[in-house]
Amino acid sequence: MKLVYFAWVRERIGKESETVALPPEVGTVAELLSWLRQRGEGYAAALEQPQVIRVAIDHEHVTHETRLPADGEVALFPPMTGG
Repeated sequence: MKLVYFAWVRERIGKESETVALPPEVGTVAELLSWLRQRGEGYAAALEQPQVIRVAIDHEHVTHETRLPADGEVALFPPMTGG
């Protein structure tokens, strides 16, 4: 699965994107965020408050309860701000 990171999520993790093989117990967006937080300090900092992270699967915004596809692109965004 390809993961793509945007804005301060990307800055804290330290990479723009990566391809990962998810363990079988990771089946939802919420489980993905929890799994990613365990991958290191940058991930933990970026996903410290997972409830604020917005997620898109194959360019379509989804909720944290959404099941992950077997393959595809998952994008993680910080909350939108305006002005």
